[in-house]
Amino acid sequence: MTGTLYLIGTLVVPMIFAIVFHEIAHGWAARLLGDPTAYERGRLSLNPLRHVDPMGTLILPGMLKLLGLPVFGWAKPVPVSYERLRSPKRDMALVAAAGPLTNFVLAALAAVAFGLLLRAADPQAAPGPGILFVADNLKNFIAINVFLGTFNLLPLPPFDGSRIVRGLAPDAGVRLLDRIEPVGIPLFMAVFIVLPWLFPGLDILDRLIGPPMEWMLSQFEQIVALVAGPEFD
Repeated sequence: MTGTLYLIGTLVVPMIFAIVFHEIAHGWAARLLGDPTAYERGRLSLNPLRHVDPMGTLILPGMLKLLGLPVFGWAKPVPVSYERLRSPKRDMALVAAAGPLTNFVLAALAAVAFGLLLRAADPQAAPGPGILFVADNLKNFIAINVFLGTFNLLPLPPFDGSRIVRGLAPDAGVRLLDRIEPVGIPLFMAVFIVLPWLFPGLDILDRLIGPPMEWMLSQFEQIVALVAGPEFD
């Protein structure tokens, strides 16, 4: 029981915060660009229950965990009214980019906080349970935000990456993405869940987002080391 509570406190809680801030960032960006739909519907809230998607936040991650596959999911998308944006095509790309960008900013802030925690700690003494709890939260918060930001940059509808590409693509590219949109989730599940389950050696998701994630994590580790000081290099 104690181990379960510790896991919830150091993994589930950071994950919820990362997801909630990701979704709120979309809504605030849309509001700044002329679309207050998310604000009007009460979605610019820190209450995680307003952002939970039963399938993407609870059922799918649980199933993937049981199957031993990479665990991922999504929250309930923040509503954005395309026609209310001042420059719909451009602004939709900016709204999409706000989510992953917020995750990377949060990871950087957590890296600074982790570095400050290490700087304040006595390197000669064993850390107490409180310090370990905070340290585990910060480490997981960095990793979760990097994963969430990188994962959402996949250029496949309905993920943020496809919205960004759509804002930059010519009309032919926009039409192609619009045709893929209705089957985006089934296509994603077929390629990234069913195929790896049938052929475990494929590791498609790891091959795609693993290298950029490792590179970004190394950058945040450098921030931690820089803030913590030379004794922690």
